[in-house]
Amino acid sequence: MINIRNVAIIAHVDHGKTTLVDALLRQSKTHLNKEQAEQEFIMDSNELERERGITIFSKNASVLWRGTKINIIDTPGHADFGGEVERVLTMADGALLLIDAKEGPMPQTRFVLKKALERELKIIVVVNKIDKPDARINYVLDKTLDLFLELGADDNTADFPIIYSSGKEGKAGLDADLAKMTDISTIFEEILKHIPAPTGDPSQPLQMLATSLSRDNFKGRIATGRIYNGSVKQNSDVVRISRDGVAQKFRLTALMTFEGLGRVEIQEATVGDIVAIAGIPDITIGETIADPITPIALPVLAIEEPTVKMAFSVNNSPFAGQEGEFKTSRQIRERLYKELETDMALRVEDLPNGDWLVFGRGELHLAIVIERMRREGYEFQVSRPQVIIKVVNGKKLAPFERVFIEIPQDFSGVVMQKMGMRKGVLEDMTTDDRVERGFVTVYLQFIIPTGSLFGYRSEFITDTKGLGLISTSFFKYDEDSGDALKREHGSLVAHESGVTTLYGLVNTQDRGELFIGPATQVYKGQVVGQNSRSDDLRLNVCKVKQLSNMRSKGEGTIEHFNTPRVMELDDALEYVGEDELVEVTPKNVRIRKIILDEADERRKRSQGLV
Repeated sequence: MINIRNVAIIAHVDHGKTTLVDALLRQSKTHLNKEQAEQEFIMDSNELERERGITIFSKNASVLWRGTKINIIDTPGHADFGGEVERVLTMADGALLLIDAKEGPMPQTRFVLKKALERELKIIVVVNKIDKPDARINYVLDKTLDLFLELGADDNTADFPIIYSSGKEGKAGLDADLAKMTDISTIFEEILKHIPAPTGDPSQPLQMLATSLSRDNFKGRIATGRIYNGSVKQNSDVVRISRDGVAQKFRLTALMTFEGLGRVEIQEATVGDIVAIAGIPDITIGETIADPITPIALPVLAIEEPTVKMAFSVNNSPFAGQEGEFKTSRQIRERLYKELETDMALRVEDLPNGDWLVFGRGELHLAIVIERMRREGYEFQVSRPQVIIKVVNGKKLAPFERVFIEIPQDFSGVVMQKMGMRKGVLEDMTTDDRVERGFVTVYLQFIIPTGSLFGYRSEFITDTKGLGLISTSFFKYDEDSGDALKREHGSLVAHESGVTTLYGLVNTQDRGELFIGPATQVYKGQVVGQNSRSDDLRLNVCKVKQLSNMRSKGEGTIEHFNTPRVMELDDALEYVGEDELVEVTPKNVRIRKIILDEADERRKRSQGLV
């Protein structure tokens, strides 16, 4: 068996994980193609990941260092993609825990570290971004030790090796002095020294667990996973053991291992290596690939339950079918069920009326699914996100989140007030008043019902003028006291279908904030803005100025038109009310009333149907 080390990289969103992996790949002289060599954030290869600046899908890469193959497994740092994290850690024997030298351990650090400790992985702590002017290394290390002890680490695990690094500079060392560092090789040396080689017996029957799936136009479905026992050869017969325990025989059409960022075909792979196989057309995540003579199943992967649900339906607005390529219920249903093959934390349920309930780990998780479908040409509509309520011993239990907030002190009053209105309970509050930053930073920690947090992120950014940081992680299910928070403002709704005019919009902008500009096609019942009052208001935004031979006093003056607030998908999902839907097409995101006609809505309300 060649020397192998399987290492996961754990970090909070934006702590420099992907940048550090880039440095590891480049300095190990890993062969990159021309496009990759010129590109920053090599590991964030997905378009959505680039735009949002976060890692969503876990990826594999490998480097060769002094004769040892190091498989690097990049994990998402966001709790909403925890399904990816839990899966990926099954492939690793150890982990690099990356921590920002200024911020210290953050919520998703806690979430992923907890999962790693449950699997008894050997942890190496990497204090990254030590080149920051306001780095506070001792504070960060104290907080990290506190976190280890809080999560129940034993003495051996809590005595972790520490590496100091700057991913941006591509340097690392055992001393916090950046001037003494030359390159990133310290990280490789510490991996070889502290992280154990994979266990397993090459003479035993084959056992491999499929932990991620991808698709290839020529090879079909490709399953990636780690070999726990035995070995596997190109074109050999294997048995796939499904989640239900049903065994089926298949012949492998391809056997690949990771080299740099790419996959290369090999003839044979043995215990401990991470490989990709093709030839099993309907394999799903968490299933075992075993020896055909003595098939032995590995334990099925358990994933945490979803906390948020959303109804998906076929677009039935007046503009239905005009902008999307895939718009029928069959096409949408197929796409949702296809997503289940690769996203373990997602659930889909068919409703009697032909709609679908989609369950996920958070608002962001479902928003990413919607955005990916939209970019693929799908057209559909979704409801407001709702929390999943559990009934235990006759009591209704709702999910609660732990919220971590970092803000300049000037904004702490308004943030605490808003969190209080949303039933947030303050757990902890600390300040950092170092002079070099120019302002006092306040760190707040709240426990809040998940449902009360919907729609708060954009409000938080406005309240803190973009200087605040907010992050959440699932806490527990508990009794939720009181009613769900209602939206403060009503909607401005188009009174008739047509094309908006500047005249019509200028006359209505005093009523609230508009979401659309002039010369935009709208339909009756479409939400065109936010009312300054709490109720909905129907307006004629397509009103045309009457031409007459009468002269008016204000003729010739130009009316000022305020710039409308353009609603992106995330904004629309935060804004949408209980009686509204978000219409999603490849070209537009619109908000509409469920019942488009005002008279119909009034009649149904009087009959108690709404």
